Amino acid sequence: MIHPGGLGDVLLAVPAMTRLRTRFPKHRLVLCAEDQVAKLLLACRIIDEWISMQGRACADLFAGADSVTGQVQAWLEDCDLAISWMEDLDGKLTETLKAVGVREVVVRSPFSTAIQAAHQRDRFLEAINEAPSDGEEGVLLAVTESVLHLGQACIEAAGLSIGQPLVVIHPGSGSAHKCVGPEPLATVVAAVQISGGIPVILEGPADREPVERLLQSCANPPIVLKGLDVLTVAGVLAQARLFVGQDSGVTHLAGLIGVRTVALFGPTDPARWAPRGTHVAVLQGALCLCRSWDEVRRCKDKPCLEMRQDHLVTLCLAHLKETAVR
Repeated sequence: MIHPGGLGDVLLAVPAMTRLRTRFPKHRLVLCAEDQVAKLLLACRIIDEWISMQGRACADLFAGADSVTGQVQAWLEDCDLAISWMEDLDGKLTETLKAVGVREVVVRSPFSTAIQAAHQRDRFLEAINEAPSDGEEGVLLAVTESVLHLGQACIEAAGLSIGQPLVVIHPGSGSAHKCVGPEPLATVVAAVQISGGIPVILEGPADREPVERLLQSCANPPIVLKGLDVLTVAGVLAQARLFVGQDSGVTHLAGLIGVRTVALFGPTDPARWAPRGTHVAVLQGALCLCRSWDEVRRCKDKPCLEMRQDHLVTLCLAHLKETAVR
């Protein structure tokens, strides 16, 4: 399987990967993807092997059959099905995979206009000729003991105790234009603190500015966990009672793990992009009327990201209370 996307995009393909596991129970699943998400899916036993999307071995797949060598060549020579969730405009990738010895090759982008499914994860399924995932809301990412221990070590290193009612908040996203401002999140932080919960802020590589703005808006700034790899983030999320985040890869990770999740959406359509499941609540402002991403970037007011703070707080506290009862 070849997937060139980021964290959230690859996680949206997990139901398709588990469907392939069902279809080929005696086969080994090999994923070519970004390193961190590939390591996560290996640790959670979604895949059996991986190669780096940024590595030479992957680049050779686009250079012709004569360039494919070593372990990748051995895998492909014994491969019954190769899937690439991307475009192959010149047909070079398809040609290479078939020339090396793959029995069946499916190269199809989930963004293809020929695909009819509405939700992105169903589009990954349709791209490999599988039916939509209706009734598969329980397809979750099982966090293994090794991943859980990484999260526990991180939490303890931050001065927190295992078992405390953690509420993880991720104020960033891949685009600033998808992010709710600091004030609503600061209100959630304060409400969680008053209720006896422990808010924790996640800061990824591109999140410095939204995290700083959030901390400046908090009367009692919470602990910030930053510089974590995806495996450790998964381990932390697995111990949280609630996760609050924007339309981001981390939000998809929380949803797949099964954490109670409040997902904040603005210009992107939650009907296509939101994590699925009864444990996920989606909150959105006014309907976005921008007709393109360029218009989103130029839009200054962004009413789609204006959410009632009392509604957000009530929703978060209700989810937190429900997890405490369980």
